[in-house]
Amino acid sequence: MIITQTPFRMSFFGGGTDFPGFYNEHGGAVISTTFDKYCYVNVRHLPRFFDYSTELSYARTERVTDVNQIEHPAIREAMKYLDMHEIRLTYEADLPARSGLGTSSSFAVGMLNAFYALKGKYADKRKLADDAIYLERELCKESGGVQDQIAASFGGFNRIDFSAEGYMVNPVIISPERKKQLNNNLMLFFTGFSRFSSEIQVSTEGAMKDKTAQLLEMYSLVDEAEKILVSKTNLDEFGRLLDHTWKLKRGITSKISTDSIDGLYQTAMQAGALGGKLLGAGGGGFLLFYVEPEKQAQVRKAMEKLLYVPFEFENGGTRVIHYTPEDYVPVE
Repeated sequence: MIITQTPFRMSFFGGGTDFPGFYNEHGGAVISTTFDKYCYVNVRHLPRFFDYSTELSYARTERVTDVNQIEHPAIREAMKYLDMHEIRLTYEADLPARSGLGTSSSFAVGMLNAFYALKGKYADKRKLADDAIYLERELCKESGGVQDQIAASFGGFNRIDFSAEGYMVNPVIISPERKKQLNNNLMLFFTGFSRFSSEIQVSTEGAMKDKTAQLLEMYSLVDEAEKILVSKTNLDEFGRLLDHTWKLKRGITSKISTDSIDGLYQTAMQAGALGGKLLGAGGGGFLLFYVEPEKQAQVRKAMEKLLYVPFEFENGGTRVIHYTPEDYVPVE
């Protein structure tokens, strides 16, 4: 039996520049972090007592006799890709799916990590990120960028740079005290609106050719944000910059925000937030705000209809937290 733990991520700057259609020509970068909310994938070989050969438990339960019958595209394609058979897989998570925190990519990374471990093979973080990107973008034909899979694999507070040659993951060099201060000044709220990221990503990808100027500016803000973080600049400037990048992002396509989201955002800003953004592709999920400590109580009161989610940054990325190897002999 294998159990993997894989963190979710929040992206601060550069989202949209991690689409191959953009970074292959212009380059791209994001600043993001993983935090202490996780998904767990439990995998073992299914005992041969049943009239089905694969059992999957996620938001629903699937029991099939042929891998090709699996309806969940990522599980089906991953099992075919790694030649997995007779599997029992269960998935659970600290946060809901389709909420803007890279949940589907964290699942893909955690599942691949578990599959490799079940086969007795070691896969490093880059291998897991690359395989998850290939799984979601090529095998499952889902639109989107590539930052989520990398963040989930590597973990930590990073600047990730993209180019036609590949990607580089570099930790943001920030003192523990300053990093803790940033963490303490961020507030996360669940809007309750979930959506399929890939549907919005299709719209975003289609709009990018007409929004190159906005994306180039969003790309430049990554440098600006990193300078704020690694220097002695007042961290409040990070919050104000979040507001700027959100206004740029929501202008890419009308599907990124909604009237309800805009209303909630304005409510938090009027209550004292310096800046914020909707995490992920858009359309719903989690709102993140930068709020000075003395104003956090009034922001929470103003946003009391939403679920407030405390969190702390994490550095580990995906990991195997339980490993019991199995003797498995394939059916002839």
